[in-house]
Amino acid sequence: MKFDQELNVTGLVCPVPALKTKKQLMRMRPGTILKVITDYKPASESVPRDLATTKHKHLGTDFLDDEELWHMYFEAVK
Repeated sequence: MKFDQELNVTGLVCPVPALKTKKQLMRMRPGTILKVITDYKPASESVPRDLATTKHKHLGTDFLDDEELWHMYFEAVK
């Protein structure tokens, strides 16, 4: 998926990935896409759930089996 910015939160545990994602999305222009990378499975579930309480849109999550990484995509909405 095409994205405008990337946020790497590997090595971080909840709630830090969600907090960093929200903070980054607040800085971004509406309509731009943020790719968030995590290696922590609970974050791959909690970040989209936490962001559901905001106007930002979760566009999807991909799991890279060979690298054991999750790529989550969000659209910034103001």
